[in-house]
Amino acid sequence: MTTLTKLQPAPVIDETTRLLTEHYVFPDIAEQLAALLHRRLAEGAYDVDDAEEFARLVTEDLQSANGDRHLRLKHHVDPVPPKQGAANLAAIRRDFDNSLGGAPRVELLNGGVAVLELAPMLFPLEWAAEPLGAALTLASRAQALIIDLRANRGGDPDAVAFVCSYLLDERTHLNSMYWRAGDRTEQSWSLPHVPGARFGGTKPLYVLSSAHTFSAAEELAYDLQQLGRAVVVGERTRGGAHPCEGWTVHPHLEATVPVGRAINPVSGTNWEGTGVQPDVPCAAADSLTQAHTLALAQLAG
Repeated sequence: MTTLTKLQPAPVIDETTRLLTEHYVFPDIAEQLAALLHRRLAEGAYDVDDAEEFARLVTEDLQSANGDRHLRLKHHVDPVPPKQGAANLAAIRRDFDNSLGGAPRVELLNGGVAVLELAPMLFPLEWAAEPLGAALTLASRAQALIIDLRANRGGDPDAVAFVCSYLLDERTHLNSMYWRAGDRTEQSWSLPHVPGARFGGTKPLYVLSSAHTFSAAEELAYDLQQLGRAVVVGERTRGGAHPCEGWTVHPHLEATVPVGRAINPVSGTNWEGTGVQPDVPCAAADSLTQAHTLALAQLAG
């Protein structure tokens, strides 16, 4: 059990609310939440000894206004590095090294249908370009492709654009991101050139989703669905469309605050709160079989 020994909840709440008001993409909600957290602190709601329980209580309050699942006070068993954004980097690197760079499975099913699993996340593109490019090039020879995102918890939007680039024929506007800092909007486009071979923009493409699919993995599914490029098969995803940054606020606690929001060029909105709605709803455990059946039928037709 990690405790709040030598550090009372008040300084953590003060720093967390400061970060909220300065960085959260919705300033009005940030003000409401800051007031809520200070009121809850004064009421003694956070008078607990366990840092993990404290993080859970604060996270519940942070998500109470609009259900933003990226807005959290996150507990870490090991001490958190003080540098901004560094809290998860070592763990992410271990996941990268243990998952073939985020492409742990490429398999050819019968009928010329390939399955490419992207998990446990879409890693930073400076790490992942080589393994993702290799896996996508290998899968490019298939007659149909199933991308499995059921166990993908999110990651790098640049990796989303990189993957999409192998699945389209022309440079395409995929998504836009509004950033509170600078009050600016940036567009994300597929790449004009990719290393290796493209699967292309015409062969059958399916994406598998689950209730655990989150964040950047949702963007990948949503972008391809909105473009009419892929059929999403499986469960409604978790619903997190706000990129966030993390700040250390205690040796074992990290405040993650969304600093932007996605705006899809087709729908004009995003998947925040609603998740990506599958085109073919079914249990995640059955989605691979379902997508394979659909792909075979499409190829036969």
